[in-house]
Amino acid sequence: MLRSCTLVLLVSVLFVSCGPGNLPTDEDGMAAFSADSLKQHIAVLSSDSFQGRKPFTEGETRTIQYLQQQFALAGLEPGNGNSYLQDVPMVSIIAIAAPSMQVSSPKGNFSLKAFDDYIIWTDKTDPDVALTGNDLVFAGYGVVAPEYKWNDYAGLDVKGKVVLVMVNDPGYGSADSTLFKGKTMTYYGRWTYKFEEAARQGAKGCLIIHNTAAASYPFSVQQNSFNTSRLQLDTRGKDTKNCDVIGWLPETVAKKLMTAANIDTNVLVKAHERGFKPIDMHLGLSTTMKVEAVYNKSHNVIGKITGTKYPDQVIIYTAHWDHLGIGKPDATGDSIYNGAYDNASGAAGLIEFARAFRSLKTKPERTIVILSVTSEEQGLLGSAYYAQNPIFPVAKTVANINIDELNRFDKTKDIVVVGQGQSELEDILQEEAAKTGRYIAYESHPEAGHYFRSDHFNFAKVGIPALYVNNGIDVVGKGKAYGQQLDDAFNAKHYHQPSDTFDAATWNMAGGIDDLQLLFRVGKRLAFGEKTPKWKTGSEFKAIRDGK
Repeated sequence: MLRSCTLVLLVSVLFVSCGPGNLPTDEDGMAAFSADSLKQHIAVLSSDSFQGRKPFTEGETRTIQYLQQQFALAGLEPGNGNSYLQDVPMVSIIAIAAPSMQVSSPKGNFSLKAFDDYIIWTDKTDPDVALTGNDLVFAGYGVVAPEYKWNDYAGLDVKGKVVLVMVNDPGYGSADSTLFKGKTMTYYGRWTYKFEEAARQGAKGCLIIHNTAAASYPFSVQQNSFNTSRLQLDTRGKDTKNCDVIGWLPETVAKKLMTAANIDTNVLVKAHERGFKPIDMHLGLSTTMKVEAVYNKSHNVIGKITGTKYPDQVIIYTAHWDHLGIGKPDATGDSIYNGAYDNASGAAGLIEFARAFRSLKTKPERTIVILSVTSEEQGLLGSAYYAQNPIFPVAKTVANINIDELNRFDKTKDIVVVGQGQSELEDILQEEAAKTGRYIAYESHPEAGHYFRSDHFNFAKVGIPALYVNNGIDVVGKGKAYGQQLDDAFNAKHYHQPSDTFDAATWNMAGGIDDLQLLFRVGKRLAFGEKTPKWKTGSEFKAIRDGK
């Protein structure tokens, strides 16, 4: 993915309020970072004995024990009173789908095959969930966005029906760059939003049409979790709306349904045009699921270094510790989804941050919080729970810096900001990068909606300025084409596959250490003084922070 570079200038006085004598030097703390230490932690966390680190399993028990031990060894204080843990009440739902779905149509009845033609699950905990001839309605992108003057549900009653919607948002694939945010995905394009909106509309079910380019990953990623347990936050006692049946189907199957309904498949293209009207497909869907729900608690792991001058003001570094556990075997028979890159690397990076901040000769004036969250892979659940139940007040949280996948290989000249133009943290990053001859670039595929796909998003949703970066591709001495090849190879072969394993022979982690040091510089700069970064004009999160 070729990424463009935009240098953003910022008057540094906005962020510095202390005299030079009170600030650490640029090099203070840098020597604490160790590639050998980082690799050792990644190797342990992604080993088979940790069973893919899925919450509610022995893998979780081993992971949180290891992280607590390492946080203590690094010199962190417990971050939640006397504990390194924050309980996260959740429910594990395993919904075993029937092998097929029956479709009734004007042209006759036919069946779709589970797994091959669709995948479904439920967030309901009822023991039996069923569709019994429920009507199917094509609702375009399934978006209600007043600020964009867009409502795919206008005049449509979907109560008791199943809505078929497209992935991404109306700006995707449109020639109109002013439609939503053009090719940059908004939150309306995320699959989680589609299910939430369908439930708010009273739909019985919601099926998303999968397209690899629009989703930014192949259908096989969804198939990997079919008929396996999924986690949700425990919402007992709360008025939470959920569809009975939610899931995905490939675009080829959507077109098959369109044809059976005597609908021109070009409607899939026309759905991003203003004036699009939803279509009752006059198809009925029938299938069943057997559901088993188990309530339990997972855990966020949290430590801190109390600030010397402003202990109530905090900077939070996050990375999720979880992965997919044990699932569908690959071609080699391996069924353990070790998640070395995603995200044992980030969890290990938190330990390096802890060691570096503890080693500072000039101690941080603000409190540094190191937070490893659970259940990112299940829908950012651990960070969502923390944001809803913060240990440190949201109003006093200066910033969140999130790590999801560390560069395993050589150093890069660039580092990629995900979510261009969101907050002044981007400007601080650029300034610190320039000090070491690096530069910031921006994601080349903003249509993938990566800003809504990792744990920083839940901090942004409550107004906390959040920084999320991806690895660069401009590899020192080897160039962008080489870095792009590495990036493409992982996404094609190893993303959410058992083959995401630690390789001691090739993972030198030089690039990862370089990125950690850069993000450490950003946090270190924030850790002294009282000035705080702000959301930029145009960010959808600015009004939240400003209290508007």
